[in-house]
Amino acid sequence: MAEAADELSAPLGQETVAKKRRFQVPFTATQALAVMLGLILVTFAGIALFNDDPLGGEPIAHIALRKAPVAEEKPAAAGPAAEPAAKSPPRQASGESKTVTIIDGSSGARHDVVIGGDATDKAESDAAPGPMAGIDQRLLEKSRYGMIPMVADGLRPFTVYAADADRAKAAKTPVVAIVVGGLGVGAAKTTDAITKLPPAVTLAFTPYGADPTKLAERARAQRHEILLQVPMEPFDYPDNDPGPQTLLTTLNAEQNLDRLYWHFSRIQGYAGIANFMGARFVATDPVMQPIMREAAKRGLSYFDDGATPRSVAASLAAGQALPFAKADFTIDAVPTSVEIDRMLVKLETLARERGVAVGVASALPISIERLAAWTKTLEARGILLVPLTTAMLKSKSG
Repeated sequence: MAEAADELSAPLGQETVAKKRRFQVPFTATQALAVMLGLILVTFAGIALFNDDPLGGEPIAHIALRKAPVAEEKPAAAGPAAEPAAKSPPRQASGESKTVTIIDGSSGARHDVVIGGDATDKAESDAAPGPMAGIDQRLLEKSRYGMIPMVADGLRPFTVYAADADRAKAAKTPVVAIVVGGLGVGAAKTTDAITKLPPAVTLAFTPYGADPTKLAERARAQRHEILLQVPMEPFDYPDNDPGPQTLLTTLNAEQNLDRLYWHFSRIQGYAGIANFMGARFVATDPVMQPIMREAAKRGLSYFDDGATPRSVAASLAAGQALPFAKADFTIDAVPTSVEIDRMLVKLETLARERGVAVGVASALPISIERLAAWTKTLEARGILLVPLTTAMLKSKSG
């Protein structure tokens, strides 16, 4: 009847297509995928909530650890002559660091900075350097960083630690002094300078390195005169940073002197101090004055490496009656055999003209090689190689 009613109500001239029933699913494919994802998320959430593993979800690597085989101790042979086997002492850890106090340039606050070391014993690494052999204990004063130089009983480090020289001959002969700097960092190059250069060559040590005390002591044992190089602020600081405890133009006198005492304590037995870098610092009169005054007070000398023509060190040294010398030439500014030999000839010429000439070099292998060869023939050409202190005294008397 329903179909008849449909046919009666259909428009004339059109076929009526019977409607067919289709099976319809209760949800679409997209809905089904959403349900599956929801179930997965619920499953992971349950694992995360109810699992006690604190590393759940983290990648895990399984590493097999195997103990090294330990040799069984064999009992000592019985009898009165038997002795227990000696046990070798445990090895100390290497690569210990050293903590130093630095004063902030803007706030004045103190904070610790760790610098690398290569000490074999931590207790020894953390302690201040001990006294070196052949040091006059009367010329040492205790500071919070360790022992620092002083004047006592009319004696000055400048005179006590000056290397031996024929000063009578030096007074009437053209003399040349050579200072090799940057030592103490790099045991190999320092050892080469100590052993391959004659004792009359003065060696300058930076305060850094694993064991500057030991290397400085070895240099003095080989009869070298030594200097302490004090890191000072260059023009491009801090992009070019000399190292921890650098003297800065932004610090006041008390702060820079505190840093100077730290440098003073690193080695002993030096006749004077020298700038390490420091083009800005040595050209700034207000910050240099306290440093030069302190050097004079403690019986030291001052060596200017000649890196900046604007240095005020010479005038300040004269005002303090401080033994002083300035390098005339940097011998290895161009580190080739030809250029080094050329600079050495210039030193000889200046020594003949003026009576005294001073050169400075670094401990490059080529520099040490050329200096060692040059010094062997120098006296035959009528020029005397002398320690820096002798050149200072001759310049002062002249």
